[in-house]
Amino acid sequence: MLERIAHDRILEIRLARPPVNALNPELLQALTEAFAPAGLTGADGVVLAGGPKVFSGGLDVPHLLGLDRAGLSAAWAGFFAAARAIAHCPVPVAAAIGGHSPAGGCVLALCCDYRIMARGPFRIGLNETQVGLVVPEAIQILLRRVVGAHRAERLMVTGAMLESEQALAIGLVDELADAEHVVARALHWFAALAPLPRQALLTTRQIARADLQAALAGFSEADLEGFIDGWYTASTQDALQALVNRLRK
Repeated sequence: MLERIAHDRILEIRLARPPVNALNPELLQALTEAFAPAGLTGADGVVLAGGPKVFSGGLDVPHLLGLDRAGLSAAWAGFFAAARAIAHCPVPVAAAIGGHSPAGGCVLALCCDYRIMARGPFRIGLNETQVGLVVPEAIQILLRRVVGAHRAERLMVTGAMLESEQALAIGLVDELADAEHVVARALHWFAALAPLPRQALLTTRQIARADLQAALAGFSEADLEGFIDGWYTASTQDALQALVNRLRK
């Protein structure tokens, strides 16, 4: 479900669960383990990459709808564990977003230090409200810190999905490249970091990302249970089932 590709001292971790890299518990567990410090020995940075047309389609909703409450809670807890693992990665992480990146895919990208997105008709955003889900406070903070509070509110309330040029214009992504070059551009970003004194870079990065880490750490078990309560409301179940029906077509 994951591919590990070495680029000298930069490690590429590529999501490999076709067709859209939907985030099921097994993939999320693999991500969490891949970003553990023990798995990054010798790496000066990580490129998190996805598919050629879809970085990640977000959580695997058809799978989640088949779970009981305990299984659903465990699956969502696994998602937050993967997000925390990326946020706490001891070395910089660049997201190579080669295609669409809705919902959970966008969250994973927001946990990275730098985001390169494919140029063209690809969309990224937190579209949870469109399928009846609340955007938890922890995730709202991730978007606010990147695009600002007012713009984040507008985007999240409407569940807006932005094309790559729009995402670049508001700072949701840092750079655009042709889809086949997003990984190469991520490696170029790391090359620009390489001459900097290493300890100063890492310590400054740790200070700068403390709010990101605190936001995800603050998502408690009670918050998770409240989110799961919302999952089971009639309106949300109707919206999720409609989404699954569209996916099947």
